[in-house]
Amino acid sequence: MIIKGRGMKKEIALSIAAMGFAVSTTALSAAEDLNSMFSEGKASGQLRMFYIDREYQGSAGNQTHRGSTAVGGHLKYETAELNGVSLGAAFYTTHEVDSRRTVDPTLFGKGNEGYSILGEAYLQYKHENTTFKGGRQKLVTPMLGDDDARMIPNLFEAYLLTNRDIPNTILTLGHVTKFAQGTFGRVYNAAANAPNALLSATSGYSYDDSLNHVGSFTNVGTYAFDEKTDGITMASATYIGIENLKLQLWDYYAHDIMNTIYGEANYSWKCLVTDALKPYAGVQIIKENSVGDEFGGEIDSLYAAAKFGVKVENFDLSFAYSKTGKNSAAEAADGGVTNAIISPWGGMPAYTQGMVTRHMFLAGTEAAKVVASYNFKDMGANLTAVAYYTEFDMDANSGYGDERTASEAGFDAIYNPKVVKNLQLRLRGNFPRAFAQSAAGKTGWNEYRFIANYNF
Repeated sequence: MIIKGRGMKKEIALSIAAMGFAVSTTALSAAEDLNSMFSEGKASGQLRMFYIDREYQGSAGNQTHRGSTAVGGHLKYETAELNGVSLGAAFYTTHEVDSRRTVDPTLFGKGNEGYSILGEAYLQYKHENTTFKGGRQKLVTPMLGDDDARMIPNLFEAYLLTNRDIPNTILTLGHVTKFAQGTFGRVYNAAANAPNALLSATSGYSYDDSLNHVGSFTNVGTYAFDEKTDGITMASATYIGIENLKLQLWDYYAHDIMNTIYGEANYSWKCLVTDALKPYAGVQIIKENSVGDEFGGEIDSLYAAAKFGVKVENFDLSFAYSKTGKNSAAEAADGGVTNAIISPWGGMPAYTQGMVTRHMFLAGTEAAKVVASYNFKDMGANLTAVAYYTEFDMDANSGYGDERTASEAGFDAIYNPKVVKNLQLRLRGNFPRAFAQSAAGKTGWNEYRFIANYNF
């Protein structure tokens, strides 16, 4: 395997150091215990093929037709536990197969080249109901997430403590120091203080030229706003002790940038009219305030959303609505950050997000989304099909173009063929309109993706 990611010597040293720490903390008395720790470990991974085709339309200045095919995936090894201690490591890679049109950057690294990265290298310790996990790893949380939408996901250097001593409750305390942007973030060319910078920062990526960070672990502050910080301290509580109700509360303190509070409640119940209908509802709130040196600028933003849906056997229909606080004209002229929801480190929990369009986090945006899905399992097919439509009523002071209504329609079909176990085939499409607006006009596109994932 050809490694193009930087800092490989440092990555290998981190892995060796983690192994050495594990051995020293377990007070091994026999070599066979250490041997079995590795011999009883397990390897896993995923092979991925990704094809994407996006044809722009609308704006006279942007008629690009880009498309690429990549292959890659990841290979992971986890040791067995020894006195509660285990180790894990995973390599991620992506490589170009074909780009007959303009290269789609979201499948590759810098210079639109393939690359590999030691994305996971961690030590884990379990004792009764408490688990510690430290080192390079994937995170899937509301406001820090892997955003695994292309070839290589976002990855983190983090230290997490999880406890389940309280019945039906999960408590998490952690600290995140570094962030390795995944390939999806390369869709944004985020030169600082330009409209694209705001769009990037509200869509899960850096405010300051995110193209320069893909494929390497970078201080979270340096990545987001080109200012080194002491990282992100996070805490959460999730409660599922009441039937059909789930409550979660998260706090992310990004030192010298902002404090983010995320809360969500989901509830389902029995329909009083007929058992065939299974209604459910959810609400979510995101509140952000700048702190310390305010490297991200002055931030005082609020996003609120609600969702209602109903399931009828294999059919699911839902509707969601959200609203974000407005900017003044002066705040919009200053970059549009103040009342926008800034999410530089992945994580995209919004009920009203599109597959690509994430304008619901821009200041002054009211968004609505309808989703319908059907599972064809009763017809003998391991197929789930989803169709959606999202509309974003954008304010003149959003910081990203003029007052307008942007929209995105799309579909997602997931098929797991019985003849090949562990293979998943996925066809996706998204069709934004008025995604961007300039003097040249409005810009949208038609995009299709075909993804094949084989897990082992």
